[in-house]
Amino acid sequence: MFFAQELLIILENNISSPEEMKKVALERYQAMRGNAPERLVSGSDDFTMFLWEPFVNKHPKTRMTGHQQLVNHVYFSPDGLWVASASFDKSVKLWNGTTGKFVAAFRGHVGPVYQISWSADSRLLLSGSRDSTLKVWDIRTRKLKQDLPGHSDEVFSVDWSPDGEKVASGGKDKVLKLWMG
Repeated sequence: MFFAQELLIILENNISSPEEMKKVALERYQAMRGNAPERLVSGSDDFTMFLWEPFVNKHPKTRMTGHQQLVNHVYFSPDGLWVASASFDKSVKLWNGTTGKFVAAFRGHVGPVYQISWSADSRLLLSGSRDSTLKVWDIRTRKLKQDLPGHSDEVFSVDWSPDGEKVASGGKDKVLKLWMG
């Protein structure tokens, strides 16, 4: 979705040079971010995460705890409001992207969760697991929206299409699957 909007801006304004494209992207980023400081989140094998504002303070803003095993993947939502984390404890957790406060736990996988991916509109979260399934979580209801079984082994990689209509997954079974919404 964002790529299509960027392309439309580039075409409408006859932008062709890499410098002009960078300028348009930076303006768009700054407009979306507003006056909020840039944030960074890090996950660790000590079961914790840290929320940082690196241009404000060299120390973390907050320590985020709650996972029972190592944190495998952390990811800000495209709108910056949320942080999602995937863990070997078989859960996906949702956190406030500004404060780092815990919001919800998504449980349903029966194996470690390897990777997560946000839909472009930040309403849905996709997870892939050792249990050979993908799951789509609804951020508004905080519930499972769709279970996607179909791989014959661990799912290592998941992602959304830019239009939000499809998801792709790949894993240990050496199969790339494209799932239609």
